[in-house]
Amino acid sequence: MVSKKTVEKHRAKISTINATKVSLSKLHARNLHQGRYDLSALSQRSPSLKPFIKKNVEGGQTINFNDPKAVLSLNQALLAYYYNVDLWLIPEGYLCPPIPGRADYIHHLADLLAVANNSEVPRGKQVRVLDIGCGANCIYPIIGSQAYGWQFVGADIDSVAVNCAKNIVKSNASLKNNIKLVQQRDVDFIFKGVIKSDEYFDLTMCNPPFYESMQQAQEANQRKQNNLIKSQIKRAGRSYHKPLHQEKERNFGGQNTELCCPGGELKFVSSMIEESVLFKDQVTWFSSLISKQENVPKLEELLKRLGAKDVSVINMAQGNKMSRFIAWKF
Repeated sequence: MVSKKTVEKHRAKISTINATKVSLSKLHARNLHQGRYDLSALSQRSPSLKPFIKKNVEGGQTINFNDPKAVLSLNQALLAYYYNVDLWLIPEGYLCPPIPGRADYIHHLADLLAVANNSEVPRGKQVRVLDIGCGANCIYPIIGSQAYGWQFVGADIDSVAVNCAKNIVKSNASLKNNIKLVQQRDVDFIFKGVIKSDEYFDLTMCNPPFYESMQQAQEANQRKQNNLIKSQIKRAGRSYHKPLHQEKERNFGGQNTELCCPGGELKFVSSMIEESVLFKDQVTWFSSLISKQENVPKLEELLKRLGAKDVSVINMAQGNKMSRFIAWKF
């Protein structure tokens, strides 16, 4: 558990990051996944990736990112090569996350903690992080524990996801002493029942359910699939007229609890903010990814009403994809 002295140090020194001045055109400088994937090196570390590698239109190597099995194999190779995780399996249909973007969230949170630590990122088990909705993939605890040595608690309401994440941790010596998994058994709460009365966390993080329904999630996925096909055809020098085929599933998967909830991300994160007030003495920084920029002002206004002392919105970028997270403290 983090010492009281550390808690006071964080509370006294962490300052607000001005979101209007944060603009990134590439991955975080400490992100290990810069540039193109070195598929040859990855397949040497994880031979199961080899059958999925093929030539792209420029003559280089790629995989079919519309193939869930290829994406799963790529993730397994990335986790083995960069994070010393040799066994990573998730149930069919569960979220298979794009690792570079997930790593960026971790690295920017590390910068948030560095502000109160003489600009040095704090490392080691004295830093404790709670991942709300860790999923079956357990990706944030894996990256954070291996990149910085932090201690993680991963929480999820889905018992299948929790048991899968537990198996991943149990099966990898590098994770065993760094990650604990718990199940949230009450759908009405986010932190209550997860954070014990004697626990303190430097950070909480969350990849919330973005959509209001599975239909909305599927429609968004179809747009992404069509854009990917359009991009591939354009690069091959042909014209694009209409989708070549309709995908029946998301290329990264996802269960109902992972992708959607009543009211979507605005309702979910608003509920998280309201409940966070009850745990303001046990957490330094709360945070959550936000997919829709238009939700940010509404959440900032809610935080202001509830008396948050510092609110930071951190923008991130992966290629042409822009994302962000909001962080707050009391």
